[in-house]
Amino acid sequence: MADQSYLNWPFLDDRHRDLSMALEDWCASHLPVDHHDVDAACRGLVAALGAGGWLRHSGAAEGERLDVRTLCLIRETLARHDALADFAFAMQGLGMGAVSLFGSDQQRRWLERTRRGDAIAAFALTEPGSGSDVAATATTAVRVPEGWRLDGEKTWISNGGIADVYVIFARTGEAPGAKGLSAFLMPADVAGLSVAERLETIAPHPLARLKLDNVVLPDDALIGKPGEGFKLAMSVLDVFRSTVGAAALGMARRAMDETVARVKARRIQGQPLAELQMVQGHIADMALEIDAAAALVYRAAWVKDMGAARVTREAAMAKLYATEAAQRVIDLAVQLHGGDGVRSGSVVEALYRDIRALRIYEGASDVQRVVIARSVLG
Repeated sequence: MADQSYLNWPFLDDRHRDLSMALEDWCASHLPVDHHDVDAACRGLVAALGAGGWLRHSGAAEGERLDVRTLCLIRETLARHDALADFAFAMQGLGMGAVSLFGSDQQRRWLERTRRGDAIAAFALTEPGSGSDVAATATTAVRVPEGWRLDGEKTWISNGGIADVYVIFARTGEAPGAKGLSAFLMPADVAGLSVAERLETIAPHPLARLKLDNVVLPDDALIGKPGEGFKLAMSVLDVFRSTVGAAALGMARRAMDETVARVKARRIQGQPLAELQMVQGHIADMALEIDAAAALVYRAAWVKDMGAARVTREAAMAKLYATEAAQRVIDLAVQLHGGDGVRSGSVVEALYRDIRALRIYEGASDVQRVVIARSVLG
């Protein structure tokens, strides 16, 4: 089992420790799953996570607040056992984040379904011409007698093609740039929405490019007010960005566990690899990276849970350091496994592919550096 001494850090309460232990038991019985049919695997994972009660933490019930430390603990634990399980949980939270934070009573009916695992959610923000630059969103939403007509494209949409509901961002034109965006709740079966392309990546995930052609949504599909889309998107990312760091942390811990077992068992020149000082130095570096990442992740989550309106700087630091550190830890794990480290299907080989996307999505590493620098300079 991975080191769990961090559970006794003052950032966490007894309820977090109890949850972590319960989820550990659940994961041991349910994970990993077969990834060969990624769509089926994700549908099955959402259903299983819902049946286990874990998805109730992915969104806040009426009158409750999202507990970011709980989100981080769940993502870290799931990612350590199965990166696709982490993906399935995370997208339920991110996909319905705007509804959880700002949705109407009617919109929250969808949230009830995603928290039970009865429906799959997606967050449709990225476009072919706008990734980290949300203000460059080109998809339009125009007032029509029936409500709103949406036209445009979204790409790299997680759960694209299997989602039952999307939160989609479009330009409504109240002001130039970021101030002219709005958010809408869009069922997947609405007329005019199509999957233009399924996207394949080095780690299996359901991803798609979506096309919106005269998609008409009623007035009550609008989340919040017109022109608040950018604020809603940033508020959602402010909550979930540190959880990306937590997922990376879980992958790094799994890489460490695999490596410690490897260097203790593998012998060279009559002695275990673990006896070599150079190997011990690598193990020390991995442990240091993991603890430093954990401190930043759970600090950011704790600050948010203590009532901070925004944790943009803390969340950026947590995501940047944890994802970059996990990449370094996993690379060392592959190196210390030798040829077995690059053998297709091995645990560390899969982790090597799984970790790479975390340094890109929800704000690439260099974007996080800009956010941090502006916070310091400002």
